[in-house]
Amino acid sequence: MATKSSAEIIRDGLWTNNPALVQVLGLCPLLAVTSTVVNAIGLGIATLMVLIGSNLSVSIIRNFVNESVRLPAFVMIIASFVTCAELLMQAFTYELYQILGIFIPLIVTNCAILGRADAFASKNPPLPALLDGAMMGLGFLAVLVVLGGMRELVGQGTLFADMHLLLGPMASDWVIRPFEHYPDMLFMVLPPGAFVGLGLLIALKNGIDHQIKERRTAAEPASTSAGSKRVRVTGTIS
Repeated sequence: MATKSSAEIIRDGLWTNNPALVQVLGLCPLLAVTSTVVNAIGLGIATLMVLIGSNLSVSIIRNFVNESVRLPAFVMIIASFVTCAELLMQAFTYELYQILGIFIPLIVTNCAILGRADAFASKNPPLPALLDGAMMGLGFLAVLVVLGGMRELVGQGTLFADMHLLLGPMASDWVIRPFEHYPDMLFMVLPPGAFVGLGLLIALKNGIDHQIKERRTAAEPASTSAGSKRVRVTGTIS
């Protein structure tokens, strides 16, 4: 398998092969906890840490693991990093950990993480695997934050509320209220709003990709191959 270039890995993780918008993996936590930005950032950072650690570890041991125990070994590695992330959240952001609840341990079963370990990290050297984990994690985090911001703004009329749960007292006054006397739209905070918001983001990405493709096609010079005509001339011999 030919190793991708760094630019291709970055582009795949952030846009072309984004785990949430293109692969459509890890939707359970993505849809469940993105009611606010702080929840989205908390889960996104935990997922990013696990992706980086698991990808690097799987790449390092890829030549020493028997094919018959490959997937169980990958799951054990992922579970170890999830446990580390869970303990760190309990120690430093306990209230946020309680809000996210079961969705932190469920990172172990996130198909995006196991998929990258099996499809990329197990077939590539450590540095490309590390970069792939970082970019896939950042792509997933970006979608979480955008969806969380959309749902929080439309549903509650605020942005960055309760950021002190993640960053401490210094972030207590970070909340932004663009509208006064905003009527809460609970639909966007509830699970149906998550499906609507994610569908809009996927449609937006597909629309942008379509526009980029059309512009590239229009910019390409029309390649017209002028064929040479062969004229058969018959002369009359007098």
